[in-house]
Amino acid sequence: MRRARKELRRLRTYLGRVVRDIERKVAGSEELSDVFLEPLSLAQRILKQRRQDKNKVYSIHVPEVECISKGKAHKKYEFGCKVSVAATSKECFILGMKAYHGNPYDGHTLEESITQTERISGYKANDIYVDRGYRGHNYTGEALVHIAGRGTKKLKASVRKWIKRRAAIEAVIGHAKDRRKIMEKLSSWGGREGDNINAILSGCGYNMRKLLKELLFCLFFYRRRSLSTV
Repeated sequence: MRRARKELRRLRTYLGRVVRDIERKVAGSEELSDVFLEPLSLAQRILKQRRQDKNKVYSIHVPEVECISKGKAHKKYEFGCKVSVAATSKECFILGMKAYHGNPYDGHTLEESITQTERISGYKANDIYVDRGYRGHNYTGEALVHIAGRGTKKLKASVRKWIKRRAAIEAVIGHAKDRRKIMEKLSSWGGREGDNINAILSGCGYNMRKLLKELLFCLFFYRRRSLSTV
């Protein structure tokens, strides 16, 4: 740990020398000052930040990246931004995906997520099934919000079935994140606005893959049926 702190001080000294050298050389030119304004401000943030500070810079190329605590033993932290995913309960088609910066509480993103889903799909939601991370949500619409967890024995059998079906969203999120690493590659482009665009594009790609699978299955089944009849 002492050697690590020593090397960290050395790197901070190198960065400070480079920053001061650039500031001296661009001081008399407005054109160069405008060019180096953003890189210098980022370098100053890196120089001043400490371990206990909030809103630290974790990536120079993607400075908007945030540290998200997962609370899991195998992966305690993730770096990026939160993305809400809304999918159908039966077919698991993605109807809405939205990126949220600032690491907000899950329940405080439900209203905006459902609004985006209804705007894109053109349909009003009747029932919304979420996990216990959405307790204390901010949704004020007409749909009923069902929170998975305790107290499900008092519910109807049909409601309990759909609450169990809610776990299918975890597989949808996993495929959207790890399928050929599409979402992970897109998330590093375009800044904060790019994160929203890339999240929607990832959902579109996921839906297109599902449709192509269904189409290929129908073609294969029709071909086998035609060969058997001949």
